[in-house]
Formats: sequence, C-alpha cells, structure tokens
Amino acid sequence: MADHGATIEWRDDGAGFTTGRYSRAHTWVFDGGAQVVASSSPHNVPLPFSDAGAVDPEEAFVAAIASCHMLWFLGLAAAKKIAVTGYTDHAVGTQETGADGKAWISVVRLRPEITFAGEVAPDVVAALHDAAHERCFIANSVKTEIIVEQV
Repeated sequence: MADHGATIEWRDDGAGFTTGRYSRAHTWVFDGGAQVVASSSPHNVPLPFSDAGAVDPEEAFVAAIASCHMLWFLGLAAAKKIAVTGYTDHAVGTQETGADGKAWISVVRLRPEITFAGEVAPDVVAALHDAAHERCFIANSVKTEIIVEQV
C-alpha cells in the first residue's frame, strides 16, 4: 500500500469572503516540491473570482487519467521492446449533469498521438492501450467512462 499526498493552500484575499466575492486561486504543493497554481474553473465560477491561467480540478482530473494511461502504455511498450519516440495526448473530459442533478465528468477521451522508431501494427498498439487501461490506478478508481481514440 502507498499513500499519495498533496497540500492545498488558500488564503483569504480580503475581497469579501462572506459575500462570495473572493478569489478561488490557491496552490497545490506536492511532496517533491512542485507547486501548481490552481483555481476553480471559469466555467463554474466566473472571472475574476477564478483564475483562467490556473489549473482547475477538472483539468487535473483529466490530466491524471491521461498521464496514468501514458505511463502504463510506455512501460508496457518498453517491456515488449517497442521503441516509442513520442507521445502527445490531447485529452478532453466532458462535464455534464447526471440524472441526480449532480455535475460530474462523465467521459474522458484520450487522444494519444504516438510515434515509434519503426512500424508497429495497429492491433499491437490497441492491445497496449487495452493493457494500459486495465492497469491504470486512476482509471480503476473512477466511474467515468474512459475512451482511447487512436489517432
């Protein structure tokens, strides 16, 4: 078992917390020292109370799924001696309101563009994606549908 942590820091900017007119900008601090400026999405909290230049939780959710999938894909390809030379994923998460009235990210579409140091059959690439999806800790932790669209 492993624990994975992050520290989330926010401070009142004095702009009117009790009226709801406060900044949602905050910082994520990770154990390795990386710091990320985060905020609510401008889709959920209008500007200027959110920071459009910051990472929002929904984007981070999509990035975590895409990153986990990519890392498994790369590891599985390396184990099979399939040389990957580049991997870019333009992942997109779709937020909708469920029948219960709650908003959620219902679908994450992974759209990886992968280059190899040689020819790799499409069925081999598809099998690597399937195996990566089965092993991804994040994918195994959520109810969101995750679709890999090979480019």
